[in-house]
Amino acid sequence: MAKKNTAQAPLTPAVLHILLALSTGERHGYGVMKQVEADSQGKVKMGPGTLYGSMGRMMEAGLIRESDKRVDPEMDDERRIYYELTRAGRAALDAELKRYRGVVAVAEGRLAYGD
Repeated sequence: MAKKNTAQAPLTPAVLHILLALSTGERHGYGVMKQVEADSQGKVKMGPGTLYGSMGRMMEAGLIRESDKRVDPEMDDERRIYYELTRAGRAALDAELKRYRGVVAVAEGRLAYGD
């Protein structure tokens, strides 16, 4: 399956939240779900189906990958799979944040001038 150029395409909200959750370091699936909830102040609760379905597509697209590291093998369940951003994932996140900043700038300009 060919990788899509996802850095140019708008991201779905689920993908954006997952990339944001992984932007500060590796996490396992449950950790990603909890980080998304924390980042959104409880407004976004991602279930396992959405999370793992999105993450599977993100891995196929080259945005994230499984990490071979574990935070602390003695303190963690060794069955947990950790995920991390790839360079393409970081680029996609950066592009999406730039896109959002542009939208906010337009909105603020219109509100300031009453357009």
